[in-house]
Formats: sequence, structure tokens, C-alpha cells
Amino acid sequence: MAFHTTNGRSVAYRLLGSEVNPLIVLAHPLGMSQAVWDDVIPALLPRYRVLTWDLPGHGASQAVSGTQITPADLAEEVLALVALAGVQRFHFAGTSIGGVVGQQLIAAQPDRLLSATLTNTGAVIGNPDLWNIRAGRVRQEGLAAMAEEIVPRWFAPATFEASPALKAGWCVQMGRGDDESYAQLCEMLGRDTFTGKLSGKRAKVQLFGGSEDVATPPAVLDALSAELGGVPLEVFDGVGHVPSVEVPALFSQKLLAVLATDLGDVANQGVAYSTGLETRKQVLGDEHVARSTANANTLDAPFQQMITRLAWGELWSNDDLTRRERSMITTGILAALGREELTLHLKTAKRVGLTEAELRQVLMHVAIYGGVPAANHAFALAKELGWGE
Repeated sequence: MAFHTTNGRSVAYRLLGSEVNPLIVLAHPLGMSQAVWDDVIPALLPRYRVLTWDLPGHGASQAVSGTQITPADLAEEVLALVALAGVQRFHFAGTSIGGVVGQQLIAAQPDRLLSATLTNTGAVIGNPDLWNIRAGRVRQEGLAAMAEEIVPRWFAPATFEASPALKAGWCVQMGRGDDESYAQLCEMLGRDTFTGKLSGKRAKVQLFGGSEDVATPPAVLDALSAELGGVPLEVFDGVGHVPSVEVPALFSQKLLAVLATDLGDVANQGVAYSTGLETRKQVLGDEHVARSTANANTLDAPFQQMITRLAWGELWSNDDLTRRERSMITTGILAALGREELTLHLKTAKRVGLTEAELRQVLMHVAIYGGVPAANHAFALAKELGWGE
């Protein structure tokens, strides 16, 4: 876990995975912590860089420092953390109040989003009176005293039956939170809604809900879908408010399907140039792509466009192989053929996160199947570029 100061407050976050992979930001529900994603993250890491963080006064994040917090404040936290990852565009997935943060990004920063997956949330959640009553009770009684009442609303009854320790564990977690931060976030949910603020926003959005969710039942998700112009909604049968905890394997599978790059009709239309350019920048770095583009003239500009669409669009943007796997394949082929771009892809192998042992095995395969001289040249080049001790 790491910490970053934004708006004078310390925020606890995790930034996991290779910098060459697309970034996905995960936002947790009210009263919980970034730990809700722990069983989902392993499925994401082979293909995505993952950013999670704790809301104000939750987990290890510092409590609120002002008298009122807004969805715009929370979205500003997200963008400050995304800046640490060094990217402009990213995927977002958020549950409950985390989905409210996603709605703020859709409303105010749609061009920054590669996709937005919103689960168990709504343009309007509950009503102001109930949220204000809860805020008052939390200030008076404290989260630890109220956890026994609130935590059961998060999960389907069958989930508690299957895992009796779940309730006690999350009651402990909730009780450790900051009362005032939680109260202010309650007041925000009652005050700041997104009715009429989401239509016409350009963003790829998917909604998920739970059939047993009493906090944001499917009807609330239906209303949010309408606000977003009829985006798709899938309701998980027998699941409550936090699918990443209740059905992490199912949720991971569904989320990965949403995140996968839409390659369109590859056979008949090809992949859009913008798709390939996004991937090319992620894998090779903005500076390299900028140089390649700047150096192109009337002779090779069409060639640069072609390789961006084909190599980086149709191949490297396809999720059937991870970018680590594609890096190993590409490095092996270039080494066997003795091609000039081997230097670039040996550097890329480091960005992707290949280990010294993995690169060694790639080049030893080259020796057996492509020839010892080719492998010897590749080993020498790799050492010049800083591989090995």
C-alpha cells in the first residue's frame, strides 16, 4: 500500500501491475475498503494495471478535512491517483458510492474513460431524509455501534449462511472507519444526485446489480440505465450489494468481458486507427510513438498508419494473449530473424515486466529453433541494454 497527499489529505492506494497494460480504477462501497477487490485483482493483473484506493476516513485514508464533500471531490482524488500512473485514459469500475464516483466521471470527464462499469448503484440512491438520519446517528452512536445493523444490508442471506464469519469481519472493518467522514458521505448521497446529468455522455458503460440487493435493488439500476440512454444492465441472481465479495469469480469474468477492447468487425472493416494508437502508446510509451509520428513523411506515413492498425490494433489490442506473452513472442521472432526492432522490444520487455529468467528462456529457445548465432547476438544486445548483472 502507498500514500498520496491530495487536497491536504493522505489517501491510501495500491497501484499494481505492468505500466504497459491499460489502467483500471476500482472504487469500493461506503463503509468498506479497497479490500473488497482482493479476490478480483488476480484475474485482472495479467492484462490490466490496477489502481484501488480507500475513500476518505475508510481503510487507511485520512478523514475528511472540510465541512462538505462532493462527488467532484472524490473524482478529483481519482484523477490525482491516475496521474501517478502516468496515463490519460483509463477504465473505471465502482460499486455503490464507488459507482457514484463513476457517474461523476461520466458526467464531467467522459473522454478520460475507456469504459465505466457501475455496479449496485443509482443516479439516486435512497432519499435525503434517510441519509441525513443515518448521518446523525453515526455522529451520535458511532460506526462500531451501527455496523451490526448496516453490514447485513450488503449481502444476500445465502452468502451469510455460506460464510458465517463474513458479517463479523466486515463489522470490524466498518467499525474502524471515521464517523464524520462516513456521515458526510451519507449527506452527499442524499444531496448530490445525477438525474438529468448523464444523457448524451460519450462513454462505454455497463451496469451490474444483484437480485437480493436491498440497498440499490434492480429497479434503481433500471432507472440509471434509462438516465444513461439505455446502457446494458445485468442482474446477478442470488447476489446482494457487493458482487466482488459475494461472487468474485463471476464478477471477474463479466468485468473482463466489458474491459476487452472492442475490435469491431475485423474481417470486413479492420480495427480503428485510434484503438491501435492507444495500445501502441501503452506498450511502447508516448515518447517513442510521438517520435515515430513526427519522423514520418509523405513516403512512410501510410506505413505508420498501417502498422498502428494491424500490429497494434488487431494483434496487441486483442486479449486472447496477454501483453507479456506477446512481448515474449515478438522478442523471440525478432531475435531469430536478427531484425533491427529487437532493440526496441528488448526495452519493451522490461516495461512489460519480463524477468531476466523469462528473457533467458526466450533467447535459449531462439538458439535451439532459430540458431545459436542469432541467440548469441540477442544476448549481447540485451546485456548492452542493461539486462543481467
